[in-house]
Amino acid sequence: MSAKLELPFRPDDQLTEVMRLRVQSLQQRGQKRQDGERLLLPNEAVYRLDFSKQSLRFSHWIVRLAQTGRLTITATSQLWTPDLTNLMTRQLLEPAGVFWRAPGDSLDATIQYYEADAHEFGERIAELAKVRKVMYFLFAFEEGCSPETVDCSITFTVES
Repeated sequence: MSAKLELPFRPDDQLTEVMRLRVQSLQQRGQKRQDGERLLLPNEAVYRLDFSKQSLRFSHWIVRLAQTGRLTITATSQLWTPDLTNLMTRQLLEPAGVFWRAPGDSLDATIQYYEADAHEFGERIAELAKVRKVMYFLFAFEEGCSPETVDCSITFTVES
């Protein structure tokens, strides 16, 4: 019998702040970003997943949106430390996970998402978990969605 493991995405306020300071610093100095650098947008925040186990198989997403809106989750491909290096566009993984609640959807309606992309995204996270203890993600909040209205986790089957 396989054990299930649900891992919550947690906001990384410190890394989000470092990225916001990078944007602010460039604006104040009138400088442009480095070629290929990915700057944090105002509607984005950094989240992290901490892996307590390494051998995982993706099971499913658990995304709750308390109101109408769209959440886009993009993973970074490597252990990324913005205090040492800038985030580069080439470090972002495809596909992204896109989840939304459309206007008019009841609060008990299932969250909509691109099923094939979300499944492939979950499988890629499980693959990277084999060599990582932590992974970083960019959460983009759109169309009325905000960090306060989102609860997101991912469920895996622990492989023995």
